[in-house]
Amino acid sequence: MKPRVKVALVGFGFAGQTFHAPLISSTPGMILDTVVSSDPAKVHVRHPQARVVAHAPEAFADPEIDLVVIAAPNAMHAPLATAALAHGKHVVVDKPFALDVQQAREVVAQAERANRIVSVFQNRRWDSDFLTLRALMDQGSLGEIVEFHSHFDRYRPSVADRWRERDLPGSGLWFDLGPHLLDQALQLFGPPQAVFADLGRQRDSAHVDDYFQVLLRYPRLRVSLHGGSLVAANGLRLAVHGTRASYVKHGMDAQEDALREGIVPGAAGWGEDRQPGKLHTPGDTGNSIETVPGVPGDYIAFYRAMHAAIVHGHRAPVSADDALQVMALLEMAVRSSRERRECEWEEGRSLSPPSERRGV
Repeated sequence: MKPRVKVALVGFGFAGQTFHAPLISSTPGMILDTVVSSDPAKVHVRHPQARVVAHAPEAFADPEIDLVVIAAPNAMHAPLATAALAHGKHVVVDKPFALDVQQAREVVAQAERANRIVSVFQNRRWDSDFLTLRALMDQGSLGEIVEFHSHFDRYRPSVADRWRERDLPGSGLWFDLGPHLLDQALQLFGPPQAVFADLGRQRDSAHVDDYFQVLLRYPRLRVSLHGGSLVAANGLRLAVHGTRASYVKHGMDAQEDALREGIVPGAAGWGEDRQPGKLHTPGDTGNSIETVPGVPGDYIAFYRAMHAAIVHGHRAPVSADDALQVMALLEMAVRSSRERRECEWEEGRSLSPPSERRGV
């Protein structure tokens, strides 16, 4: 039997209820032991075995808890992570890791002092479309990538009454979706030379940004990251152009919808791509177009890797250095948009690299 990791989940809103709780419960060797929530009945409908406490310090003080997962509003991510680490817990933080680079550094420093793992939940590394693209790149099917267009678009014309759309620290579409798109770009291409960003409000009565267009500049490659809230034709997910071929993908990964519907992670057909992308390869008589079977998505892989990191000393699924780089780019984009200029990577690179030892 694998050693068990007891988990305390802080927050049972959309992220906690839809993503973290079912994924933790479906990961071999992990137990959803405690949930911090003001609504025990809501928790017990789906997780009757879980203990529910009203306040995070009570969960942090429990010596039986090994891992704390933070799915609270963004402004609370860094304070809660720091407090949990101070109690000797390993920590997973939902994205964004913090509100700014300085907060992020303080969390990483606390993890180093406590000799504990801190990671950020970048589940989109295990989207079907991203895994399929990585496979195509590894095979050399696209050649050298020269353009990368990544979209998370929606049609939500009404401004919802929720904290993500109020004028609060860490709110807005860029801090909501930007961490996913930046992390994927960094995984594929590494840090850019510079960032140019346009963040805006397009909906009537919008209190925070609900649109972004962010360009990452590399020597030859250009990476375009886009998110909008008034995009009715919102099917495009990826358009990747290389020196040999292009890969175009419509439709989002199916795992979020499955989780919303209460389907058990890992069930038959889990993560299958319902709308496979197309590989466009030039030829003498025009492009040949080939449907590319999608690599199945696998969000549980994140928590399997966390279990291996805690129990066996493996590397965390998302390193602290990865988290710091995403935070630097998030900040740079905000500054670029505000000042209407391109920001060089050196401006956001004053990060103290975390040590490579276990616990970071």
